Formats: sequence, C-alpha cells, structure tokens
Amino acid sequence: MTAPSTSPAISLGIGLATGLAVGPATGPVATHCPYCALQCGMTIGADLSIAPRTDIPANAAGALCQKGWTAAELLTNGERLTTPLLYGRPASWERALDHVAARLSAIRAEHGPDAVAVFGGGGLTNEKAYQLGKLARVVLGTSQIDYNGRFCMSSAAAASIRAFGMDRGLPFPITDLAEADVVLLAGANVAETMPPFVRHLPAERLIVVDPRRTPTARPAWLHLQPAPGTDLALALGLLHLAVAEGLVDEPYVAERTAGFDEVRTSLASWWPERIERITGVPVPRMRQAVRALAAARRAVVLTGRGAEQHAKGTDTVTAYINLALALGLPGRHGSGYGCLTGQGNGQGGREHGQKADQLPGYRSIDDPAAREHVAAVWGVDPGDLPGAGRSAYELLDALGTPAGPRALLVFGSNPVVSAPRSAHVTGRLGALDLLVVADVVLSETAALAEVVFPVTQWAEETGTMTNLEGRVLLRRRAVAPPPDVRTDLEVVQGLAARFGHRFAADPREVFDELRRAGAGGPADYSGITYERIEEEKGVFWPCPAPGHPGTPRPFLDGFATPDGRARFVPVEHRPPAEETDDDYPVHLTTGRVLAHYQSGAQTRRIGPLAEAVPEPYVELHPDLAEQLGIVAGDLVRVRGRRGEEQVVARISDAIRRDTVFMPFHWEGANRLTNPALDPTSRMPEFKVCAVRVERVT
Repeated sequence: MTAPSTSPAISLGIGLATGLAVGPATGPVATHCPYCALQCGMTIGADLSIAPRTDIPANAAGALCQKGWTAAELLTNGERLTTPLLYGRPASWERALDHVAARLSAIRAEHGPDAVAVFGGGGLTNEKAYQLGKLARVVLGTSQIDYNGRFCMSSAAAASIRAFGMDRGLPFPITDLAEADVVLLAGANVAETMPPFVRHLPAERLIVVDPRRTPTARPAWLHLQPAPGTDLALALGLLHLAVAEGLVDEPYVAERTAGFDEVRTSLASWWPERIERITGVPVPRMRQAVRALAAARRAVVLTGRGAEQHAKGTDTVTAYINLALALGLPGRHGSGYGCLTGQGNGQGGREHGQKADQLPGYRSIDDPAAREHVAAVWGVDPGDLPGAGRSAYELLDALGTPAGPRALLVFGSNPVVSAPRSAHVTGRLGALDLLVVADVVLSETAALAEVVFPVTQWAEETGTMTNLEGRVLLRRRAVAPPPDVRTDLEVVQGLAARFGHRFAADPREVFDELRRAGAGGPADYSGITYERIEEEKGVFWPCPAPGHPGTPRPFLDGFATPDGRARFVPVEHRPPAEETDDDYPVHLTTGRVLAHYQSGAQTRRIGPLAEAVPEPYVELHPDLAEQLGIVAGDLVRVRGRRGEEQVVARISDAIRRDTVFMPFHWEGANRLTNPALDPTSRMPEFKVCAVRVERVT
C-alpha cells in the first residue's frame, strides 16, 4: 500500500482519545454484555456502573464474569479511536469516505468486482452483519465476503445441518440444562470462557473431555483427557461401547432417525482398547461415561471449540451427534445435543449474509428460490447477485495475489491476531492495494490500514444479538459516543451512498428489512420486533409471524429434514493434519483464559484484566519441563513449522506430558497454528500442531 514518507506509527496518537469523556449516560439502561454468546443481561448506570440483571435466563442468578463487571472501562479508555485516520493521520469523515470509495472504484474497474473483499465479525449485531452482506453483494458486486465466525463454530454448524437439517447452537433454552442428570462437555472450558454458564450445569454428573485439567474439568465428576487431535476417535469409541453394551435406544432410533445401520457397521474397527491406544483415555473411564449418559433420565451432549477447531472438526461433531442420537437424546425435553457458540453474536452473525455461502435467513446463496426472494427485497435482479466466495482463511490467504482480492474492508475483526498462520496473514494484508478497518481501538490489524474508521461500541449503539440459545436480544444504547465517532451502519451507509445506493443507518429500519429478507428461511425473524424483544426479554427463532410464540425447542416434534428424521452419518478417525516427530515432538493446543476475550483488542486495554494476565505464556507439565531444563518464569522459545515465539513458561500438572498450551489473546500463538482446513466447514486446525520447546539462554 502506498503511504506518505512520514511513518503512520509516528502520527497515530493524534487520532486517539486522551482522557476520553463519553457523552452523558441515560442510565440505568437495561442491556447486554459485550462479550461472549451468553449475552448476560446487565444494566449501565448514569455513572457507568455495571449491575447484573436477573430477568435474563443466561444469568438469571445475577452472575457476571470479571469481563462483564469491567466492561464499562473501555468506554473511557484512553486508547479509544476518535477520528478517522488516513495514512495514520487524522482526516475528516468526508475525506476518508471519499478516499475509500475512489480507491474501491478504481480497483474494481481495473481488476473486477471480486478484487474487493469484505471481512466481518461474529461480534457484530444482526443489523451490521446483514448490511455487510448487502454492501458486498449489491454495492460492490463481490462474492468475496466471509467473517471470523468461520473460525468459531462452523464445524458444529455443518454437522448440525447434515444431521438435523438446521443449525442452532442450543436447540433448547439454556435453563433446560438444569434439568439434565448428566452433561457431557467436549472441548469447552466454560469456567473461564463464559463463567455464568457453569451455574446451569449439573453439579453431580458433569463429564468433561479436554486435554487439560481446566477449571471446568477440575470439579467434574469425570474427566476424559485425550491427546490433542483424537477427539473423533474418542467419540467413536464411546459409541462403540454404547452399541456393544446394548445401551442404544432402539425405539427412538427406529422412530426418529435414519442411517444408523451404516454407522453401526462402521464402528466395528473402533474397539475400546484401540481407542485407548490412540487417545490415552482408559477404557474404564469410557465405560463410565457411556453408562452414565445411557442411564440418565435426561442427558445432554455439548461440544465446544476444543472438539471443533480441527481439520476434521465437522466429523468430530458428527460423531458426538451420532452418540447423542444413539442414546435417544435430541428432540427430548431436557435432553439433546448442543454447541456452545463462542462470540457474542456467533449465532446471529452467520444467519444474515456475511458468510461466504449464505443469504439472509440462513439461506444458501446457491438456492435459486432464496436468491429470487432476497433479490426482490433488495430491488435487484437475482442474476446480478454473485455466488459463493472464499471461506475466511482462504480469503485471507488470497489477499494481494494475482487471482485474489486487492482491497479489503474489515469490520469487527482482528485477523493479525486471530487467524491461523498469522504472520503469513499479516504479510498478505501488507500486499493489498487498500486495507480499510473499522474498529473501536487501534488493533494490530487497524495499525496496518490505509484508512481507519473509528466506530461506536456496545453501549453506544442499539442493535440485536442472537445468543447461543437462538434467543434474539436487544442491546440498547446507554451512552453517547465521542463526537466524531460513527456507527458501523453509518460507515456502510456512507460508502453505499458514494456508489449511488441508499442504505438505512437506523438499526430498527435495518432490522425491519432483515425480517423481510429472511422471511421463509430457516432462521426466520419475520415475527420478531424490537417491541416483542423488550417485552418478552428475547424471542427464539424461527418466529415466522407476528403472532407466533417463537421456537425455543425446534426438534420436539421432528427435525428440520425433509422427512423429519435426524440423520446418522458414518465418520472415520484420522490423525491430526500435522503430527509430532523428532524435530517437533510436542503437541501445542490453544485456548482462552478467564481475564481475556478473543484477540484481546478490548480486554488487554482494561486495567484489571491486563493485570490479571499481563503477557502470553506457555503451560508445560512438570515432567516435560524437567526434561527440557525449564523452570517456572523462564523465557522459552516455542518453535513450529510456521514460526516461533518467545514466551514465559508456566509449570502445571493440569496439562498432559506430551502437550503444551498457549492462550491466543496475543499475536504469538497463532503464528504457530496450522491453517489446514476441514473439507466441509473450512475450519482451520487451531487446536493441534507440532512444536518444540526450548529454554532461551
């Protein structure tokens, strides 16, 4: 990208807040937390104080985690962006928008519409996700749009669609979990990632599957600790045991499913002792888990990123769904299968068109009827809508290449930190002709941009979010933003206007259009209004008409397949895309910690959270540390096939001897992770790669 001789790094501070004072609060205002997909209810007082709400089921007991309690601190943070930046220098909104529109026009004219790309985020409101998809396809005419939610629960979404015909994180209210006698939690550390969720789990019969003895696994009744990358084998072994011990719910399988005979046959080679050799999980523990699930009056199987962020993540989730179906759980009150959505709007963010292959209402972009319906709402010809584009990592990998996009607009994402093989992604961003970022702070990605738009954050704007239950919630504006800060919707409106299109910027108006565009689709919001959300404290989709009550439990009477039956799908275990060897003898797995969220762009700027975990680290087992001559506090080098990182060592017997753990809230971890993709979901293999660890002398 061309820039003036003065380095952007020298002048960037001019566009930052100093002793920032936000506009007056109108509190107390009832709203929702800006972080995870629980979307806990909270109120913001006139003095910016935070208090938990007790009328929202996700945190009905009045719980908030430390991220929620400190959420207001970002509103007055001194690193807040308050004016547009052009080549690192403050610029007026008109100049910045004119510049972007002119550059986009020139790039499209020279290289075609697909030379321009849009990258969104799973934390954006439904209204923003919808408008980004419309901006890409109607204004820019590009197929190149995807979002960071592809890195979140795309594997679970793909598995749920092929098994149930529909993807909704929890196809039941979160309060149903309290009625379950047993819950199996595969690959999720909710005690750190969404602490209030723990209150919904059964205290006596919680089974946790995780390579680490996390704060979630520690108090669990049973902890299964497989080697990273072997979750699929473990799920196959559990189902093998269910069949061998006669624990399958045969009447349920006969009445409500299809395809079990093929799955039953495929299990023959996955006998328990073989699974123990692959995973390291003892057979007796596997038997305990299966017998507890089968004996329970009500049981639930849940998966999280640990099981899903693999190059075989879709098949791993499918194997857990197969187990749940064999035991007769999905579609029964108080039982079932669910996926723990991660980002604040991870569910809604993929329903309204910012995903490469989807149109609003969770419709397929390749469906002629869907294209015709949405095109009519948008006032365009269906043939003018582009087809499916590249998935998130493939899009980032193609940036600046001869056949790839030459310009990228980023909203609500920080791929320099969050993408796998992140150093390579940073290089691809640098190869662009134009990078434009809309953000609240100068994230690592925004620092590379030619143009940065300062935008409002959670408490400064109104919009809807869809939490992990499929419950549509209303996040309300509580404070006025800084004077020269605009909403993402206003940014999109300004860009669209420069191409001759009228886009709404009022969130209620956008939501009403979203309802029309999504009507008749799997995620039908057409019966949901802001008024209903306020009155009912959230409405479950699908809700296809104003008088419809919403659908908290969509599978009670049948699944969303043509014949109403859930589908068993046979799957086979395969090793991780990258195995250990003499040069790289240790598994690396990554995850979150309690004090931080996602790429850390927000939480690393909040004093109490930064103090709690101020720097990246690597966690090693004491035996591995002794073998390598490492003690706690040593500076160590973690080296992989894609790069290396120097971090501080922490010693813990909570990790397996053959595995190390790094949190991904800083740049280092994802410099090492593997971009190998799941063939169905296009999920990268974040959760396992091969490394070696050595003390820095």
